[in-house]
Amino acid sequence: MNLIDKLQYIVFLSIISLLVGCTGNRPQVIVITSTFLPTASVSDSIIATEVNPTQVPITEPTDNVPEVVLASNALPSQYVVQPGDTLSGIAVYYNISLQSLLNVNSIQNPDLLEVGQVLIFPESPSSFTPKFQIVPDAKLVYSPSAINFQINTFLASQIGYISVATDTVSTRLSDGTEIQEVLTAEAIIERVSYEYSIDPRILLTFLEYRAGWLSQLNIADDLRSYPIISSEDSNGFDRSGLYKQLSWLSNELNHGYYGWKYRGRNILEFQDGTRLLYNPSLNAGTISLQYALSLNNSVNQWISDVSQEGFISTYQQYFEGAFVNNIQLIPSPLIQPSLTLPFPQGDIWRFTGGFHGGWGGGSAWASVDFAPPDDRQDGDPFCYISEFPITAVSSGVIARATGGALVLDIDGDGYESSGWTILYLHMTIDPSITVGQAVQAGDILGNASCHGGFSSATHLHIARRYNGEWIPADCINCSQQDPIPPFLMSNWQVVGIQNQEYQGYMVNVSNNQQVVAEQGRKTTINEISW
Repeated sequence: MNLIDKLQYIVFLSIISLLVGCTGNRPQVIVITSTFLPTASVSDSIIATEVNPTQVPITEPTDNVPEVVLASNALPSQYVVQPGDTLSGIAVYYNISLQSLLNVNSIQNPDLLEVGQVLIFPESPSSFTPKFQIVPDAKLVYSPSAINFQINTFLASQIGYISVATDTVSTRLSDGTEIQEVLTAEAIIERVSYEYSIDPRILLTFLEYRAGWLSQLNIADDLRSYPIISSEDSNGFDRSGLYKQLSWLSNELNHGYYGWKYRGRNILEFQDGTRLLYNPSLNAGTISLQYALSLNNSVNQWISDVSQEGFISTYQQYFEGAFVNNIQLIPSPLIQPSLTLPFPQGDIWRFTGGFHGGWGGGSAWASVDFAPPDDRQDGDPFCYISEFPITAVSSGVIARATGGALVLDIDGDGYESSGWTILYLHMTIDPSITVGQAVQAGDILGNASCHGGFSSATHLHIARRYNGEWIPADCINCSQQDPIPPFLMSNWQVVGIQNQEYQGYMVNVSNNQQVVAEQGRKTTINEISW
């Protein structure tokens, strides 16, 4: 397929996605650079329990205004495999676990599919999860409700293992190498909360609820290394240590939250095959916890965990009531401020990554990637500090600048958990930049590199948040009555392809020029400037 054909093909898929909400052909996505730590996203150590979903008890909700559930098509009884399909892609698109799809169709090798093959789908669930609302959205994400919560002050009064716990954490440097640092529990909780934008009180509650880290000084060795999820991992990924445990948890909390709110994920499935529809009266914060609590659980224990006597009871032992001082996170309508592209006018960069996770695959697909125009020769290192500067997309205040990550606070209050903020990642920050510094649109902030997160090649990752919530760069499944504003920079709008992470294109709304998300420098279809 030549470049023109490829461009037309991707544009065709994208247009169909936007019009009808799905694509006929879903090419496999090959990700070369990514922006998250490679934590697994599978259910582990779940005790198989035979439970009839119709017997799941229903509890009374707390006082909270429920959000409107996104409309979704009824699950068909079968599917005919199309060119470019993958089994995992089909499973994700239709809210079915890969294991269920394998079991129902007696498939031994998930990598072997034939065009025209008929896949049988499991029956749609007819029962709902409990309707008890555990937390509002503003207490799940790192929102304005957490601004006055001081992690160090809270931990100073705790007598449990958390007061002495440390962990060795890796940080990727500009050239792709890593350094190891021994961090305290306080530093790790703060870091993970900022990275994934999860309220630290949720993480602290999990540590106590699952492992007694706040109240017990002497705990079992396995709970010191694995307080949240077991060490078992079919992919061989090492989850030991507080940082990896909380990173895994935060990514799964985001999977539940944004998968339901922005990608139409409305089915909860357990390892034993029990499948439930999320109760239509629930909010994204509650669904996030229902999902995350199901991943290390039997169905019977999960029913207790999501009740008034479960997780939330532990939360309320340490913090004020979850619905006290609740706030609305996302106003209607939500309007994005005017933004420029994150590099100087006249420079030609490359659009190398369509919409994907803001931090981790679980978060809303809030970010896109750009590669600088350095003349890198074959054989040169993939990780280097670019000669071309990264600039502020708007005026604002620097809210965070450390570890290859910079947060620009557009409303100027200095808090990254309130109002519009922009995350820059994989950059070597200019030495003149300091936290609290006011900048103007176009001011130089640093240079692209491999610093921070996980990156195998120099590029810039940029994402939006509002009140701590990741805002999708394009939201194909969002309601037309309450739309998410397009990610628009210098008149270039991000357009994604249904369920195709890292794929898509950008279109200039003033002249209809299009560029395609494409890795590499040996093509012109990804060149972008303003």
